[in-house]
Amino acid sequence: MPELSEKCGVFGVYTSKRYAARAAYYGLFALQHRGQESSGIATVVEGDLRLHAGEGLVAHVYSQEDLDALKSHMAIGHNRYATSSKEDAHLQPIVDHVAGFAFAHNGNLPSTTALEKFLSSHNIVHTDLNDSEMMAAAIARYVGQGKSLPEAIEEAWPLFTGVFSCVAMDADTMVAFRDGCGIRPLSLGTLDDGFVFASETCALDTLGATFLRDVNPGELVVASKAGLANKQIVSPRTALDVFEYVYFARPDSMLMGRKVNEVRRNLGRILAREHPIKADVVIPVPDSAIPAALGYAEAAGIPFDHGFIKNRYIHRTFIKPTQEMRERDVRTKLNPVPEALAGKDVVVIDDSIVRGTTTEKIVDMLYGAGARSVHVLVSSPPVRYPDFYGINTPRQEELIAARMSVEEIRQHIGASSLGYLSLEGMVEATGWPRNVLNASIFDGVYPIDIGERAREVRNIAI
Repeated sequence: MPELSEKCGVFGVYTSKRYAARAAYYGLFALQHRGQESSGIATVVEGDLRLHAGEGLVAHVYSQEDLDALKSHMAIGHNRYATSSKEDAHLQPIVDHVAGFAFAHNGNLPSTTALEKFLSSHNIVHTDLNDSEMMAAAIARYVGQGKSLPEAIEEAWPLFTGVFSCVAMDADTMVAFRDGCGIRPLSLGTLDDGFVFASETCALDTLGATFLRDVNPGELVVASKAGLANKQIVSPRTALDVFEYVYFARPDSMLMGRKVNEVRRNLGRILAREHPIKADVVIPVPDSAIPAALGYAEAAGIPFDHGFIKNRYIHRTFIKPTQEMRERDVRTKLNPVPEALAGKDVVVIDDSIVRGTTTEKIVDMLYGAGARSVHVLVSSPPVRYPDFYGINTPRQEELIAARMSVEEIRQHIGASSLGYLSLEGMVEATGWPRNVLNASIFDGVYPIDIGERAREVRNIAI
């Protein structure tokens, strides 16, 4: 099982110009952090859908010839992190040549019972389909009845029992839509005379697009020659995943009007208030914890330094499928800087602790580099519950905070002290009230019903 990871990112562009495939390429490049196992782009060429997809990073999947073959005025793209094995071949975007549309999904349906019953009732074989493919099959059924793509999505909507931020297109129209809680982000921007949809605003910035607004929870937005149209399909009950602020989103992205980098600095500032420590230096676990470490150092009045040099050509540790490879990755990926650490009391900031194995290695490396004491502070609360909304989390029994107290974790990782940011402190850092955020991996409260998956969850009283 991998470490915490996003499952995917989506992108769409609709213009009158024929650079959509290249725009999608750069958009997916900006969203590479959201999925590193495979990538795909679908376009419309002379009225026909075309797809190029493959395993690997964006830079490896597409050649100049591939993009030339996809030249079009509209395109959707998808970066994916496989949730099972490397042999898992469910690449996206999904293209249905019979129904005439392409579809890309970010999120997860914890229960597919409603979809399975619907497909079975219409004699549609779904045994080998994942949740995204079943969503596409349901939409295709309604398109086959003569409905437009937006109408078909609206008809199929009640079957989508879970989390989704999606883009889809047919020969004439592009559609973006988001579940009623908006747990995964989806943004809308303008580019030249057209429109861009992306999982994060950093992809808009890469293209020089102008951010317009977020696609609202429960909203369906349509881009066509007529311009932009929208419809509120279900009443919104906003619950953006707070872990997007903590870890997943790029720091230069904006979520619900808040810059991620500034939220992460706030996490560090509040962490300094909750866990003041006398130390000589504050260091981050690069890269996602750098803003929080800067905020902590600023608030605590302790010098900030880079205690690790990161090999930026090594993927995130969750990419490797085995524990042995993960542990090897930690040492290949991070190299301590002895001159910043030797003889010093060190505060090391990380964004989360999942199993504890990576943190244990980091603490060991810091002591090995000569640190006198190592104080581990985490800019989020203990991760005690699995996610069912589009994060690939380990099983609950593998989460170290689900079976150990904070003191037991401290002893396990060998740190001089260990402190977590409180749930209240994390929420405060976002600037949003608690009721518009999803914190299910921390508190076990799931705003969208997880159906039969609830049997996998046990309450934690540590």
